[in-house]
Amino acid sequence: MALSPKLQSWHISLAKKDKSLCEVYDLFQEEYSHSQEDIPLIIQLVENPKYEIPGINFFNGATDLKTHDYIHILLARGLMSKDEAFVLGFTMGSTNKVSSTEEKIYSFVSQYLYPNVYQFNKEDIEVFKDAVRLGYICDCKPLDKVDYESLRGLSIEEARQEVGIPSDLLQSYFKIEKKRYPNSMESQRLV
Repeated sequence: MALSPKLQSWHISLAKKDKSLCEVYDLFQEEYSHSQEDIPLIIQLVENPKYEIPGINFFNGATDLKTHDYIHILLARGLMSKDEAFVLGFTMGSTNKVSSTEEKIYSFVSQYLYPNVYQFNKEDIEVFKDAVRLGYICDCKPLDKVDYESLRGLSIEEARQEVGIPSDLLQSYFKIEKKRYPNSMESQRLV
């Protein structure tokens, strides 16, 4: 994904757990002002529930952009490709409804049908698949259904606990990802 150096470096680490969700979200919005309309249509069609066809659910865990941004903060991920792959995979996995077919179709779409700057590479797909499993095994609330506005007054760590995201699980996975992808900036800054 083509991002400015400032946005490439944006990241809220697990160590900053005492900052409030409100404080970090508002700071993020100041630094990275964007709207749903900035997102290419094909991505909105795949990832935004606004475009769901009644009775047909192509991909579990679809969220609007605001919810997606809150999830980035709770999962301590930035804005680069592996970060996006992790956030999307974990969100989908948290629904406990993702089939292997759905995972394969999403992998194909994100790797070949998204515009070039948004496409996932092989490593991104591996992170996405890992995150689907982590979202499933952590047994947290489905992240696409959480009322994030009600959590704004909590610290990031308190919000994670309220939702059921274990920070130690994230920390353990981040260590694995860092070791697995030594040339990836987004993987190296995780721990």
